[in-house]
Amino acid sequence: MVAPEPRFARVAAMIGDPTRARMLAALMGGQALSAGELAQAAGVGASTASTHIAQLVDNELVELRVQGRHRYLRLADAEIAHALEALSLVAERRAGASKWDQPAYKPLKAARSCYTHLAGELGVALFDGLRREHTLQPCDGGYVLSDAGRAQWQALGLPDDALNGGARRFAYPCLDWSERRDHLAGRFASAVLEHGLANDWLRRVGDTRALRLTPKGRAALAPWLPR
Repeated sequence: MVAPEPRFARVAAMIGDPTRARMLAALMGGQALSAGELAQAAGVGASTASTHIAQLVDNELVELRVQGRHRYLRLADAEIAHALEALSLVAERRAGASKWDQPAYKPLKAARSCYTHLAGELGVALFDGLRREHTLQPCDGGYVLSDAGRAQWQALGLPDDALNGGARRFAYPCLDWSERRDHLAGRFASAVLEHGLANDWLRRVGDTRALRLTPKGRAALAPWLPR
């Protein structure tokens, strides 16, 4: 008796196509993109892009959001982003250190968005600092904010609903593609990245996933970054 085809086989086929892979990589930045922007990222025409986007939506890898007359696409959820990050880790496991010195990769290694949280050297350093200073405390396989940590982030302007929650989805480790160490994921991590971009702690580098830490951001995050 032949076993049924595993569900992941179809998902792998969706991801494995070069055009769709480029679209998914573009969406890893966490921003919602139009069909035209995805077509440009993939290097294909509008009709071809439309076909591929429909397949990604049908297979629940990407979701469509309609805002007035505009239609935007983004990754369906954080689990898709984690799966793509894990595949990137596998794909690059034999990459030499020299790769990360190349102009296209160096900014991504320094700091980037991994869907809706901070990754790269900066993301790993921040996660290390949050644990070192006991701002985050282990709980039920994830992390919660200590009382002192909650007060610190409240003073930095994070809203109350971003500072509380169950440990499992609130804050948890995510293995980093370039550093091969954990950065922070979860609702708290998403709130930190969103707040950082909104308050000019972080700036996007062109239309890439790369981020740059500003002097204002370095001052705000100083308690948790290497001195």
